[in-house]
Amino acid sequence: MDRIATLRQIEDALSAFEAGETDLTSCERRVRAAVRTFATEFDGELSAYRSGSGVIVLATSEREARKRIRELTDEDAPTVQPIE
Repeated sequence: MDRIATLRQIEDALSAFEAGETDLTSCERRVRAAVRTFATEFDGELSAYRSGSGVIVLATSEREARKRIRELTDEDAPTVQPIE
């Protein structure tokens, strides 16, 4: 999914929430699904990596992914796995 399609899905989820057609939990689930789909289908030099705590980042290597996760969380030595 490209960036524009992802943003449209997020906009649709927010519009449904604002119109009272969905609850907050469902809206969050739709937004999270759109962002995760974008991240895991991302093309280019970056790949998606998930830490043991569930944090997902885009990075060029596992080493860079661990560094980015440390910067974003309190994890001192995060484990990471590539997302296929």
